[in-house]
Amino acid sequence: MSENHLSGQIPGSLGSLSSLRFLRLSGNNLSGELPSSLRNCTRMISIDLSNNRLSGVIPAWLGETMRSLLILSLRNNLSGSIPSCFGNLEAFKVELTDAEAEKYQGKLKFEAKGRILYYDTTLYLVNSIDLSSNSLSGEIPVEITSLHKLWTLNLSRNYLTGNIPTDIGKLRWVETLDLSINQLLGPIPPSIASLDFLTHFNFSYNKLTGKIPTSAQFQTKVDPTIFQGNAALCGPPLKECDGDRTKTSDSGTDDEGETDDEDKLEKVWFFVVVGLGYSFGFWVFFGTLVIKKRWRIAYFRFIETCILEFKEWSWSFQHKMVGYLTCRRNT
Repeated sequence: MSENHLSGQIPGSLGSLSSLRFLRLSGNNLSGELPSSLRNCTRMISIDLSNNRLSGVIPAWLGETMRSLLILSLRNNLSGSIPSCFGNLEAFKVELTDAEAEKYQGKLKFEAKGRILYYDTTLYLVNSIDLSSNSLSGEIPVEITSLHKLWTLNLSRNYLTGNIPTDIGKLRWVETLDLSINQLLGPIPPSIASLDFLTHFNFSYNKLTGKIPTSAQFQTKVDPTIFQGNAALCGPPLKECDGDRTKTSDSGTDDEGETDDEDKLEKVWFFVVVGLGYSFGFWVFFGTLVIKKRWRIAYFRFIETCILEFKEWSWSFQHKMVGYLTCRRNT
């Protein structure tokens, strides 16, 4: 019953539908908290309650009783922390069989890769958790990194704090990762460089620090906006890190163990040697001409002969060109 004008609270009587697999009430005007009776719907596969006016916290029973859940979208105004029991969502850890994939029917409007997408026949591929645009606080639970088959994780536009889990690289299948507009601290974990399927990610407007990890995914993303808003973050495509420049210690020694004085001395000797080489060659040639009169006469005769031969060749060439042009004109 998505995209309607429904209002009021979600009725607790829905919990009596123990075989309910899909609950889609997005795009309405529903308010209140998620009824606890929904914990009885243990066969639930997809819950989409986004774009309503729901409040309260994310209930822990979502991860405790709905272990078959593969699509969770709660873009509302929920508060509190992300339950650590989300690590119990076993369906995000295994690959579906053909029979299980057939259970996914219907259509779904979903935000991923920075835009709104619509899924129908490939709905079974949309393994996703979207908790964006809420008022969630606290840290990202480490347990969420055990969801190896998770395809999309969107935690943007919240108040999440702490570090990004160091084992986030365990989300091997993740394609979309959006942690933007939070208050996350510390460096981007190097393990994220191992995410081969990651094509869309956004870490902008946090308090991240350190160097951006180097990987094929990060190197191909030249758009600095996916990292902007993190003043202490550095590396391509942002500003150069201080550690990438040649550092000079207080003693004046650089990374190669050479002092500044030694470097300057080498430059001085280089110019001295080059200058002496030019001077020596100059005086060897012209000094000989000054001292040896016979050599001097022979040298100038050679120059004169070259000039005369050049003039003769030039005159002959001009004469031939005049004849050629005259012949062309007559024909």
